[in-house]
Amino acid sequence: MTHRRAFLIVNPISGTTNKRGLAKVVDARLAPLGIGVTHAWTTCRGDATRLAKNAVAKGYDMVIAAGGDGTINETAIAMCGTGVPMGIIPCGSGNGLARHLNIPIDIKASLDIIAQGHTEICDSGSANGIPFFCTFGTGFDAAVSEKFAKSKRRGKLTYIRNTFKEFMSYEPEEYVIKANGEVLTERAFVVAVCNASQYGNNAYIAPHASITDGLLDVTIIHYGNLLTTALVGVDLLTGFIDKNFLIHSFRAKNISISRKTSGAVHVDGEPMVMDPDIDIRCHERQLCVYTPPTDKPFRPLLTPMMSMLNEFGYKVRQVFER
Repeated sequence: MTHRRAFLIVNPISGTTNKRGLAKVVDARLAPLGIGVTHAWTTCRGDATRLAKNAVAKGYDMVIAAGGDGTINETAIAMCGTGVPMGIIPCGSGNGLARHLNIPIDIKASLDIIAQGHTEICDSGSANGIPFFCTFGTGFDAAVSEKFAKSKRRGKLTYIRNTFKEFMSYEPEEYVIKANGEVLTERAFVVAVCNASQYGNNAYIAPHASITDGLLDVTIIHYGNLLTTALVGVDLLTGFIDKNFLIHSFRAKNISISRKTSGAVHVDGEPMVMDPDIDIRCHERQLCVYTPPTDKPFRPLLTPMMSMLNEFGYKVRQVFER
């Protein structure tokens, strides 16, 4: 007998995972718990927000988003402040928010998290009023996001290829950053403002960020020579970036960033153009999300390594289940 209702939003083109049959898998896992599942597929930008708003208005007990960070962002926008829990099935290229929350990058394992029913109330951020839940960035990372969005191919290799090409020609900008009563003038390679710890793909731009502390973590990457700047990329993957001499990091509730002209930014990995003056704010306790019941503290090198091993294990299991 169905006691609760879940609305499943699926982005059919996110990442490289085939979504055919996904709704049946979700229904089979949740039906024994008395949860009936209705599903819909997105067809264009903004669909996930519209579908989630309708689901909340119709009294669904939960909304589940299956897609990448863009789909998760769109769904979460509609869920903020409603108290209705959101489930995440990570199916994208980066899956930054899911990885930060220790949600497995595997359909069945992520459904197990939803089935357990444990939730956490998370903060959100906004940049000139546009919400983000994982990271906002301007500089090199925004330029890479723009290139990646235009690529015909998806996946980690495409992202690495675009990163390398952009790295060889990128010219850093000058920024005026105001936070905590201080003013910084920086010629920076990247200015990242983080609600969560990573971009995705286990690239930790703010390894010790908390999504529940009411603060945003700011990571400024200064430009060195080709070698020292490239080594920052290594520290991104090991979790030691905050120890790198090119890095300046701090926490703040509100931050303003000014540059000479309008330009590229990314909001949870989605590229866009934003005005020269950017007002960034943290909004406390906005989003209710299904998460694992135990919180694992971040440990440099060990946490990224364990995450990679777990994901490899999920892929091996999928091969034998076909």
